[in-house]
Amino acid sequence: QVQLVESGGGLVQPGGSLRLSCVASGSIFSINAMGWYRQAPGKQRELVATITSGGNTDYADSVQGRFTISTDNAKTTVYLQMDSLKPEDTAVYYCNALIVTVPFRSAANYWGKGTLVTVSS
Repeated sequence: QVQLVESGGGLVQPGGSLRLSCVASGSIFSINAMGWYRQAPGKQRELVATITSGGNTDYADSVQGRFTISTDNAKTTVYLQMDSLKPEDTAVYYCNALIVTVPFRSAANYWGKGTLVTVSS
């Protein structure tokens, strides 16, 4: 069993900042990559940012230069620092991780339940 639990969402004014966190726990052997996706009302879920176990990062064009993804030293927590927020960043943000689990060392994608970010004045 693996759990991803997000936190840090909320209401923020345009131009403001928020920091999302996602903690992975459970029967984890290794985490190959972690990332953040978002889904706005009436839209499909889209990639926001990803980070590999080696530290390589990738960002959606819409957030490049404003958002920063990072992990803790144990690489079981992923953060998304969101600066210069815009109303169009309003969405439910989901944590995603590619995790190898014990005891069979099988890899699978796991998702958190999401945290709502609302950017509004």
